[in-house]
Amino acid sequence: MPLNIVVIEDDTPIANMYKMKLELAGYTAYVAENGKIGLELVKDIKPDLILLDIRMPVMSGDIMLEKLRQTDWGSSIRVVILTNISRDEAPRNLSLLGVDRYIVKAHHTPVQILDVVNEILK
Repeated sequence: MPLNIVVIEDDTPIANMYKMKLELAGYTAYVAENGKIGLELVKDIKPDLILLDIRMPVMSGDIMLEKLRQTDWGSSIRVVILTNISRDEAPRNLSLLGVDRYIVKAHHTPVQILDVVNEILK
């Protein structure tokens, strides 16, 4: 059975590109365009991994992650932060919220990000 990954990203072309890459690699991928929709999607799917952007409308990634970690079902889901915010600019609470990786999109190709996903999930 394929592993489920939720991509929470407000830039639709980027989100769809990652969805396609993940599906070509054999994962089942879902997309949400903000943290509020993402939290609902994650609650329904209970994915194996979340690729989470930080700066998004409606609900930012750090707030979404904080809410996720307060639930029984979301406390142990693996999370990779995938953003264009440098680590220095990132919200301080991220380090306390159990993130597997922090990746700056501009510094990594989609293939490199897929390698990280494979490494975490295999």
